[in-house]
Amino acid sequence: MIKILIDKFISIGVLFIFFPIIVVCLLIIFLQDFSNPIYISRRVGKNFLNFNLLKIRSMINNADKSGITSTSANDKRITLVGKFIRNFKIDEILQLINVIKGDMSLVGPRPQIHSEVKLYSDYEKNLLLIKPGITDFSSIIFSDEGEILKNSVDPNNDYNLLIRPWKSKLGVFYVYNSNNCVDLQLMMLTIFSILNRDSALRKVSDLLKKLKADESLVKIAQRKCNLNEF
Repeated sequence: MIKILIDKFISIGVLFIFFPIIVVCLLIIFLQDFSNPIYISRRVGKNFLNFNLLKIRSMINNADKSGITSTSANDKRITLVGKFIRNFKIDEILQLINVIKGDMSLVGPRPQIHSEVKLYSDYEKNLLLIKPGITDFSSIIFSDEGEILKNSVDPNNDYNLLIRPWKSKLGVFYVYNSNNCVDLQLMMLTIFSILNRDSALRKVSDLLKKLKADESLVKIAQRKCNLNEF
C-alpha cells in the first residue's frame, strides 16, 4: 500500500513539473508528420493482464508494423527528435500515467509485448508476479541497449541472445528482493545514470552485491566485459 501511494505521489509531481516539456515535445513530434505524437503499445502486466503502455512517439508513424521489436541506436525508424528524447528518456515519461492508473509501478521489471512473453520460460514467468515498472536494475545496466544492437543484422535475435537473459535474471532478482529502500535507490540511480553512467553502474553493482545477488549479476552490472564472454 505504501509503495502504491509513493508511486502515485511521485508520478503526479513529476508530470506536473515536466508538463511544459511534455507539451512542447508532443507538439514538435506532431508537426513532423501530423500523426499522433503518442505511441500506444499493448503490453503484458502483472498476472498476465494486458494494458496499454503510453510513450511519446520517437519513431516514424507505424514503425511497429515492420515486425522489428528491438531497437538499435542507428535504427532508421527513429526520428531526429526521437533520438533526442530517447537519449534523455523523455519518451518514457508518459508511463507515469500508467503508474497513476495502476497498470505499472515506478520500479519493476520492464513490461513486454505479448509475442515476447509467449517465449518466457517458467523461470521468466516470475516477472509477472508483480506490476511492471518504468525502471529497474536492467534499465540502468542496459540503458545502452541501442548501442549494443547497433549495426545488428537481426536486432530481435541479438536482443534475445545477448540482453534478454540478463534482463530476466535481474528482473526476477528484483521480484524477490524488492523493498521501498531498494526502489528509492534505483529511482535515484536511474536519474544519476543520465549524468554519469559509469558511476551509476558501479553503484548498481554495489547494491546488487549488498543484496547478495549472484556474482554473475554483480559482474554484468559493471559492464566491463563483452556480453559474448558470459
